Amino acid sequence: MSVSLAPDRASTRAAAGDARPVIKSAADVSSLVNRGAAVGSDARIVVAIALGGIFLDAYDLGALAFGMKDIAREFSLTPIGSGFVAAAITFGAIIGAFLGGYLTDKVGRYRVFMADMFFFVVAAIACAFAPNAWVLGGARFVMGLGVGIDLPVAMAFLAEFSRLQGRGNKASRVAMWCPVWYAAISVSYLLVLGLYSVLPEHNAGWLWRLILGFGAVPAIAIIAIRSRYMSESPVWAANQGDLKGAAAILKRSYGIDARVDDTALAASGAPKPRRATWGNYGALLRGVYLRRTVLATVIAIASSFAYNAVAFGLPVIISSFLAQSMLTTILASLALNLCFAFAGGLFSVRTVPKYGAWKLSVVGYAFQLAALIGLAIVGKPTNGAEVVIAIAFLAAFLLGQGVGPGSHSMTFASLSYPTSLRGVGVGFNQTLMRASSTVSLFLFPVLSAALGTKVFWIIAVAPLAGLVALFAVRWEPSGYDVDAEDFAAQTSR
Repeated sequence: MSVSLAPDRASTRAAAGDARPVIKSAADVSSLVNRGAAVGSDARIVVAIALGGIFLDAYDLGALAFGMKDIAREFSLTPIGSGFVAAAITFGAIIGAFLGGYLTDKVGRYRVFMADMFFFVVAAIACAFAPNAWVLGGARFVMGLGVGIDLPVAMAFLAEFSRLQGRGNKASRVAMWCPVWYAAISVSYLLVLGLYSVLPEHNAGWLWRLILGFGAVPAIAIIAIRSRYMSESPVWAANQGDLKGAAAILKRSYGIDARVDDTALAASGAPKPRRATWGNYGALLRGVYLRRTVLATVIAIASSFAYNAVAFGLPVIISSFLAQSMLTTILASLALNLCFAFAGGLFSVRTVPKYGAWKLSVVGYAFQLAALIGLAIVGKPTNGAEVVIAIAFLAAFLLGQGVGPGSHSMTFASLSYPTSLRGVGVGFNQTLMRASSTVSLFLFPVLSAALGTKVFWIIAVAPLAGLVALFAVRWEPSGYDVDAEDFAAQTSR
């Protein structure tokens, strides 16, 4: 059986009187996807729904940024108890990412995505009505499972429902996770701001419950519209040998009416795709994938460590710099996220087809390294000019995060592997990244209390490590047809 590798070489020969594209293999399905969907198809809606899942991930992870003090007071928590509640979601995400990566490749993108939405609904409602810290921590752990499971499947949808090159390509769609993430963080800030303004002072303790419970709303909306627009990934279906199912998905979601070659269905010697097994995690550390896995992992860990230390500590940092009210802290955090992190993410989405993920990541890490060194040198501001400089450095750090590692940590994790390994690739990456997040969220308050603003010298090691990894492994995933590697390997067996 002939298997084509390049997008412009897909088998599109027509039978007499039938001008439809012809599918003979998973490679042909991948080629049709790489060319792009028809105008008016549902592919963009599928991408939007997948991004909605990422919105939930970010919202739920950041929802407690302003609520921990109220929770500790209401449940009379010790510092250890507060740490248990705060870290429960990240521990759940570590386990969820490892399981989710395998399940995404094993049972399919659609089934896993639909299942994890229920985690968000149940956990959010349980958090809102939690009678004690144990229930709250348990619910946050379940929510973390949903967050961890969701990232591999969402990245698979973004990569496998996008064209290879041009506007709206795979790298741009995957990078969209970054501005969506910051949008979710900003929404949580806006909700805090709105509720903070309208809640009577004697009901201020309801604030954290309302914020956490709101997470069920977008999850329910996604569940409500799933049957109308969501489909399985056509490339994943074809990889499982279901060419007819892949053709049906292409017609429904892509507006492409393709015909399956009957001889392909009857071929007994057709190459078998790589099935999902736990051993696929080991494949990430062999052959051509080893260098890519090392690079993607270093980028993810470095990005996560620095971002969590600075961004999730942003309210504390700003209140320390400005010595102002809660309202000022919320507004400043919101403005910095929207104007710099969110804007940087949008810039990266638009420019990655031209400049590539590698160059933008280098620029982003350079911004972050310079900003953290600047914050360490400035120290605790003592006058208005130093406050302005310190805030400018924070803005530069967040801009660098949006332009570079924030956007493209997922680009490297998702597009370094073919469809058969994408779920475990992202799952492995997210498992280590969530572990890094847990460490940084624990260490930052401890180190900050011991070192003050000198802690920025330690945080600066993260972007430095990212730069070293990028220059050591010059791998560019944007615009590269990584699935072609898989199809070539199949034909050689």
